[in-house]
Amino acid sequence: MTHFADLSPESLSAREWFFCGIGGSGMLPLALILRGMGARVAGSDRSRDQGRTPEKFAWLEALGFTLFPQDGSGIMSAGQVLVASAAVEDSVPEVVRANTLGCARMSRAELLSALFNAAPHSIAVGGTSGKSTVTGMIGWILTQAGTDPTIMNGAVMKNFVAADAPFASARVGSGDMFVSEVDESDGSIALYRPTIAVLNNVSLDHKSLEELRELFGNFLECASTAVINADDDESVALMARAMNVISFGLAQDAMISVTEGTITDGPTTITAELIDRRDDTTHPLRLQVPGRHNLSNALAAIAAASAAGVSVAEAVGHIASFAGLARRFDIVGTTASGITVIDDFGHNPEKIAATLATLRAHPGRIIAFFQPHGYGPLRQMGAELAEVIANGLGSQDLTILCDPVYFGGTVDRSVGSERIVRLIGIHGGQAEHIPARADCAERIIALAQTDDRIVIMGARDDTLSVFARDLFERLARR
Repeated sequence: MTHFADLSPESLSAREWFFCGIGGSGMLPLALILRGMGARVAGSDRSRDQGRTPEKFAWLEALGFTLFPQDGSGIMSAGQVLVASAAVEDSVPEVVRANTLGCARMSRAELLSALFNAAPHSIAVGGTSGKSTVTGMIGWILTQAGTDPTIMNGAVMKNFVAADAPFASARVGSGDMFVSEVDESDGSIALYRPTIAVLNNVSLDHKSLEELRELFGNFLECASTAVINADDDESVALMARAMNVISFGLAQDAMISVTEGTITDGPTTITAELIDRRDDTTHPLRLQVPGRHNLSNALAAIAAASAAGVSVAEAVGHIASFAGLARRFDIVGTTASGITVIDDFGHNPEKIAATLATLRAHPGRIIAFFQPHGYGPLRQMGAELAEVIANGLGSQDLTILCDPVYFGGTVDRSVGSERIVRLIGIHGGQAEHIPARADCAERIIALAQTDDRIVIMGARDDTLSVFARDLFERLARR
């Protein structure tokens, strides 16, 4: 980490910043927060140079961000601070130029943790899955409760979208609460010192379970209050590391839970009677986002809001108007013939399992399209992904995989999607590998029939939403 003498928000906002990859899901909200604090922020992005999601970059320029090609031309003085992922290679022109000039450099996580840790009160949301949704839910509850929080999210929060904020993955507030999701995949969760730590779950993703247990255990130990999922065995095993625990979940001993037999799971909503076992009060809970995984997410958010001083009754009332996140079981539309297209961020075993379980709860064939989010993750979790997909779909359902997303670099590309298709077949599922995404669309359109649900899954590629919308429009015209 670059060591500044002063890492206060005032000092950070006074500096001049350059974001390499400013349009990324982790970079964009942080850039918005810094600029909202009054800092001068410029950036570059390979996606902009390649002509992908031009509307996002046009919006950033309209907000006053200065954007450059990713050729090093935006790094002009030693006084600039380069913000770049730790994974950005030294050969990237911005890094070369910054090293030549002697610019300071911070990773996204280093900068975020500096801002986060400086807040008087903070809520960090960790776990393998559900971080963005729980962060959005907490942020919405606290905003509606009048606390005016700053929110850092990895996804667009629909409640905050407006004509002048179409990519609202951050909110800059004037209150003393900072709410953020925190990432364990690169170990950077160790940088955060939250007042309240939320642990959704612990399962295989980018690191081994042994590494995850250590990271999440230390995370809980840092907080004054830990909000922990009582339905997840790995999370429960870490409760002893926490100072003060509020548990949530469907388990009979969870503090924030639901009354047995009260869950009604619909195609676009879910309802239940919430019970706060700390005082045995009950509250009617209604969510605009479907699926039992979102019920669990809501219990986590309500528990965290309770720890932050919002009453459970008030939190339940506010979460009823939570509209969800972009690309989290985001229903693009339903055609006149009853074909529904859904845009979803599912990319690891737990996220995909939750999405498929929500789909399987209702009738209709499922066509699941999956674009793996990289060759490395595919090697790390490919076997688990294949098993989850095979077990999560029925005999009439089909999975179609294109090649993993690849925007350049030196990653080993020798093992790809064809391995996953083979493993899905071994587990009894039906899957096809069609290398080009455009050809996958042609195959889906040829297959689609009345009452099908088509889910578009994948991460690290904003154009998946464009792909989903285009697919729906073609089906609607058919």
